[in-house]
Amino acid sequence: MHSEWQSKAPIYEALLKYKSKRVVPFDVPGHKQGRGNPGLAEFFGEKCLAVDVNSMKPLDNLVHPVSVIKEAEELAAAAFGAHHAFFMVNGTTSAVQAMILSVCKQGDKIIMPRNVHRSAINALIISGAIPVYVNPGIHTRLGIPLGMSLDDVERAVHENPDAKAIFVNNPTYYGICSDLKRITALAHEHHMHVLVDEAHGTHFYFGENMPTSAMAAGADMAAVSMHKTGGSLTQSSFLLINQGLGVGHVRQMINLTQTTSGSYLLLSSLDISRRNLALNGRTIFEKVCTLADYARDEINKIGGYYAFASELMNGDSVYDFDRTKLAVHTRDIGLAGIEVYDILRDDYGIQIEFGDIGNILAILSVGDRALALERLVSSLSEIKRLYIRDKKGMLDYEYISPEVVLAPQQAFYADQHSVAMKDSKGCISGEFVMAYPPGIPILAPGERITAEIIEYITYAKAKGSSLTGTEDMSLENIRIVEE
Repeated sequence: MHSEWQSKAPIYEALLKYKSKRVVPFDVPGHKQGRGNPGLAEFFGEKCLAVDVNSMKPLDNLVHPVSVIKEAEELAAAAFGAHHAFFMVNGTTSAVQAMILSVCKQGDKIIMPRNVHRSAINALIISGAIPVYVNPGIHTRLGIPLGMSLDDVERAVHENPDAKAIFVNNPTYYGICSDLKRITALAHEHHMHVLVDEAHGTHFYFGENMPTSAMAAGADMAAVSMHKTGGSLTQSSFLLINQGLGVGHVRQMINLTQTTSGSYLLLSSLDISRRNLALNGRTIFEKVCTLADYARDEINKIGGYYAFASELMNGDSVYDFDRTKLAVHTRDIGLAGIEVYDILRDDYGIQIEFGDIGNILAILSVGDRALALERLVSSLSEIKRLYIRDKKGMLDYEYISPEVVLAPQQAFYADQHSVAMKDSKGCISGEFVMAYPPGIPILAPGERITAEIIEYITYAKAKGSSLTGTEDMSLENIRIVEE
């Protein structure tokens, strides 16, 4: 990676040049560099609105890049070690969907873990691809889903030799990584593509002693949330591909769903953030790992909490662990993770990434400081002192293996009617139910609703989890497939 080349930021530089020319705008957006909306200008500032512009020849076009966006893509590809990089402004959701649409048509099989983000299952609804789920193992103490065991993947490959692809999380929300290199080698031996959801793995490409990245493992495609740990603006991501997939073909799939009005605020934030990580990423993520290790040690000294890390590694379903993830098990102090999440925000002014029924997760990345972590640690200590109680009666698992009855697309578009959630046992779900974040479905279209699932949903709702996905916003009712 040539630092002199990587110090360039073509989109950002083109925007600066455009701004210096004081062009009179008779195109969209209608706020006309903020002059048409004083409230917007006051909130965002003139500098921001002056470069919130439309595609034009000097600034290139995201749908068909030929100049500055094209050069920025080439720089990003080099920085990530990819054959090509696409700028994504509809979030990593659209990158995940573009991956699946690029290699799967209606009726094609795709092998994937069930603890995928809803965007992957949405892609199955759009494409008509058929999931072959590899259920992750469960960590008995933490109750969390693990990675995919190589033996389970191998079994799925041999039972489904006509599958087109294998989809892998790298890492999971909790920082757990599967053996991506060996899964990739296995897939390629059987002429299957490997698609990787690296929404939480941007730093794998730039830090030292990190888990293997998708591109380094030889995977075919990876969806990378630059905004999560790479410092770009929310909703901006990269889609990376290795050799073997046609750039033009993938761009056509992207353009099926991605906006034709790509935000130059998002595009330039990707450009600037890629430059920053390419030049400074090693130092940045060394510091992040040091902060995370420090916080884990201090939290574990409190007692009652368990901030877990690399000790979970078992060479298979937990092949590696992302040290930047600060995940903490809370059930032993008698509090669900979502309860700790709410207390931290409401009483201590601390916003963490999410809380589920047994754990919390704090995302650490380029902008974190030691003082803020000390505040988090001291707050957790005080929460334990004030709120500790008996954990008797608490649910002790985060993942329920689904009973898949229908393909997601078939169920989603089937005739449906609504029933009370409490009366839905045995029915086939026609919609999603999930806590968001993390956005991993508890139920997906086509899956059997069991007593265990109803108990989990009722419990999570009572504890304060933000449950989404159903047409009924109160989640009292659920749409089921008519049988």
